[in-house]
Amino acid sequence: QVQLVESGGGLVQAGGSLRLSCKASGRFIASYAMAWFRQAPGKEREFVAAISWSVENTDYSDSVKGRFTISRDNPQNTVYLQMNSLETEDTAVYYCAMAPTFYQARRAPSSYDSWGQGTQVTVSS
Repeated sequence: QVQLVESGGGLVQAGGSLRLSCKASGRFIASYAMAWFRQAPGKEREFVAAISWSVENTDYSDSVKGRFTISRDNPQNTVYLQMNSLETEDTAVYYCAMAPTFYQARRAPSSYDSWGQGTQVTVSS
């Protein structure tokens, strides 16, 4: 059974940067699509970014495009989310997720069958 563990969250001022990591155990991520979602208090879980197993394909929500970068290190079984130019609206719990393929419906949480426990990101003004 796969376990995904996020880390790297914290408190940062607006305009700052954070790098989130998602370390997998129990399954090699090399053949899986990986994604980041986030959920702010009182809101639905929201797609942030996704990356295919081959890293040839990535997808970003409009709200983070140009500021966030998703990457993966398959030998390290780890996925990253580099977040630059952070805004207060980026405050949320960030989750990584795993899917069997880079689905066309990759922005839907239901496309993913494994999830981490989340890491809190708080951006202050």
